Amino acid sequence: MPSYRYQGMTLTGTAVSGEIKAKDRKRLEELLRTQKIVLTSVTIQAPTIDHSFRITRIKKAEVTRFTRHFAVMLNAGLPMVECLEIASQQSESRVLKKVLRQVKESVQTGLTLTEAVRENGGYFDDLYIHMVEAGETSGTLHVVLKRISTYRENKDSLIRKVKAALVYPTIVLVVAIAVTMIMLTYIVPLFVNMFQGIEAQLPLPTRIVVSSSDFFSNYFLSIVLIVVLIVLVMRLLLRSTKGRSWIDKNLLRIPVVGDLIKKTAVARFSRTLGTLVSSGVSILEALDVTSRTAGNKVIEKAVKNAYQAIAEGKTITQPLTDSGVFPPMVTQMIAIGERTGELGAMLDKIAIHYEEEVDTAVASLTAVLEPMIIVVMGIIIGGILMAMYLPMFEMIGKIG
Repeated sequence: MPSYRYQGMTLTGTAVSGEIKAKDRKRLEELLRTQKIVLTSVTIQAPTIDHSFRITRIKKAEVTRFTRHFAVMLNAGLPMVECLEIASQQSESRVLKKVLRQVKESVQTGLTLTEAVRENGGYFDDLYIHMVEAGETSGTLHVVLKRISTYRENKDSLIRKVKAALVYPTIVLVVAIAVTMIMLTYIVPLFVNMFQGIEAQLPLPTRIVVSSSDFFSNYFLSIVLIVVLIVLVMRLLLRSTKGRSWIDKNLLRIPVVGDLIKKTAVARFSRTLGTLVSSGVSILEALDVTSRTAGNKVIEKAVKNAYQAIAEGKTITQPLTDSGVFPPMVTQMIAIGERTGELGAMLDKIAIHYEEEVDTAVASLTAVLEPMIIVVMGIIIGGILMAMYLPMFEMIGKIG
């Protein structure tokens, strides 16, 4: 928002000057009139919004907490400026305090809450801004803010459940790889020194393990470099549109994991679009925002096709069906929602169902992965130890 350098006269004829932020010159004159100042000259200055702290991120949970508190205070009848001031004082985040004070100052100068929040778009995403705008337009801002906080809480809860379920299998897998590497690079060479005096040929399993140990010992740095190179290539692919599309498409084809990703994507799509539509955002704007928050290029493409279909006067259902990601039940429920005018409510029902499906899929995946990783780890470590002891068993057999 621009800052104006002004000069004016009070009713008593005293010359005054100063600097004030305002939406435009008309709003500036209104603000000065309330202070009983007649404007004589004005110069526009560069915007003075403080972005020096923008490099610091605000935790999503803090924004969600503020939104819910803000909704409660508005519903209680407190003025918006007072709500923002109280929220800034209550916030434990130094950055969020500054952001809320900037939003409050912008609102005081005549901007709508939507415009004030849009100025801080680095902290409030498109979905948040569009829903605030819909709430202000419809006069149900406190209802929409409550819906935003509920949406963010459900979304964060879903992400936490998936991450928490994968923590234990990931730890076991990392430990298994680390133990295997240690055995091949440090333990096996000790046995190899013991076998140097044996003239007979070592058993096949022992020769395989010894060869593997030699390979890892001699090419350890090369292996590390290859792994780093693979990680860098994957990151580059994820940053490119075509690469991300290829990865997302193939991830959906992986057994069990692909099913989990698909259900998570459908739940996220339904929750996002349902929340926007229920809040009064137009279907085209809602689809545009949903496509940019899909988190999966396949889903994003399907939503963009749906946007194009709606713009051409068609229904949303066919493009979603053609994507191959959305199950028939989902597309049929969406079609019913379109026909009955209850699309938002129908999408919320789909979201609830698929969030429960994700919980079940996560539990099933964890139940399969944990014993599988433990068994594989046992086979590898046990196999290495057995291969090292085989020559000893043969020597004892010959002596006997």
